[in-house]
Amino acid sequence: MNEAISIRPLGSADLADYKRLRDDMLALHPEAFTSDAESESGKAPADYLHRLGLDRRDGGQFLLGAWRSARLVGAIGCERDERLKVRHIGKVIGMMVRPEARGAGIGALLLEACIADARLAGVETMILTVTAENATAVRLYERHGFVAYGTLPRAIKVADRYHDKLHMARAL
Repeated sequence: MNEAISIRPLGSADLADYKRLRDDMLALHPEAFTSDAESESGKAPADYLHRLGLDRRDGGQFLLGAWRSARLVGAIGCERDERLKVRHIGKVIGMMVRPEARGAGIGALLLEACIADARLAGVETMILTVTAENATAVRLYERHGFVAYGTLPRAIKVADRYHDKLHMARAL
């Protein structure tokens, strides 16, 4: 039976669940993230408190979670620079969906909620990077209006293999 998915902002009480999800995804897909599982595993849940944007009056910095019952099955974040000249740009970070929850549209729900919340905070342009070989993720972003504007060859190195990062943007 498919349980309903709810998307909501993460709070400080959710950080342990977020860290577990993030640690699992970093270990499962090292090519998809610039952070590495080994370095991040030593962090405490409270180390991610800044990502919630609770100290930001201007908004536009947050984490959203996708919950199936009491289990966090996906997350996405938005970061926003505080400097006046670039405060109109929000950066999508840390899109992740647990393997057992993929194919149910959770990534699309997270991305749509992220765009909507960023727009409400006054963000005018969203940017992101995605591993270029991740065709599923690239298609998701394209379906939501993101357009590639460049590729950074050999952007990350996992063991002895390099992966390019595709840079994408969309106006809100």
